[in-house]
Amino acid sequence: MARTPTAKEIDHINLEYLPRLTVKNADEYLQKSAKRSARVRKQLACHLDVAYGDTAGQTLDVFPAARKGAPVHVFIHGGYWRALDKHIYSHVAAPMVAAGATVVLPNYDLCPKVRITDIVDQVRRAIVWVYKNIARHNGDPKRIFVSGHSAGGHLTGMMIATDWAKLAGLPKDLIKGTAPLSGLFDVEPHRHTQLQPDIRLTAREARLMSPMFLPPVATGPAIVAVGGVEPDSFHWQSLEYAARLRLHGIKAEYVATPGDNHFAIIDRLGNAKDPLTRALIAQMGL
Repeated sequence: MARTPTAKEIDHINLEYLPRLTVKNADEYLQKSAKRSARVRKQLACHLDVAYGDTAGQTLDVFPAARKGAPVHVFIHGGYWRALDKHIYSHVAAPMVAAGATVVLPNYDLCPKVRITDIVDQVRRAIVWVYKNIARHNGDPKRIFVSGHSAGGHLTGMMIATDWAKLAGLPKDLIKGTAPLSGLFDVEPHRHTQLQPDIRLTAREARLMSPMFLPPVATGPAIVAVGGVEPDSFHWQSLEYAARLRLHGIKAEYVATPGDNHFAIIDRLGNAKDPLTRALIAQMGL
């Protein structure tokens, strides 16, 4: 049986894993991102709040490419499974659509209304929707790529570990490449953080919902990125996850973006000239 952490250890776990405790202007990053994203939704053709499931949270936004047969990039927002919304991150679509991709941003129901297991199931449902419907939006269902930030990075890892053939009769290699950013690949520590009253993780759920310990099914290349000045635990998790992917023969690149805290790294994806953005676009063959 695992030992219960001491009060001092719990304080350390909170500081390591809860960015709002160490990035005091976190709300400023989110507010700026929301303003940029509102402008992008006005500038780009888009289909907003398309239902992919039967609850209020199961909607997605689609930003179609200009031409048919485009690669598809699915970006999953973070918020520690209990906060935030896709509309804050529409800015991610601008450089990718300009490069020739169709972009999809899904929402999902949030804790404590649901559990992390439910969120994983919902995001899987969103990916199935994309495969079956994205051709209507100039996307190629045979070229789906997935990225996500923070809890979205965790959800990206869970998509990597999903057997789509078994789940929905879809191609096993449905996902062609991934980019988990500032991801949470072993969620066990969060049983001891301030998140626990909302996420209500059990030991069993933590094991089943930790992509660190699940064999990958998707074998496409992965960009495992983390902000350069994020706490050590984020770096260790990303390094270990990239190493585990490599053990399974996956080309996984660990990237530490210079000077970035947990919130700054995601700003990069709105800049077409940024090296991280260029890497995600190049991963799609654009």
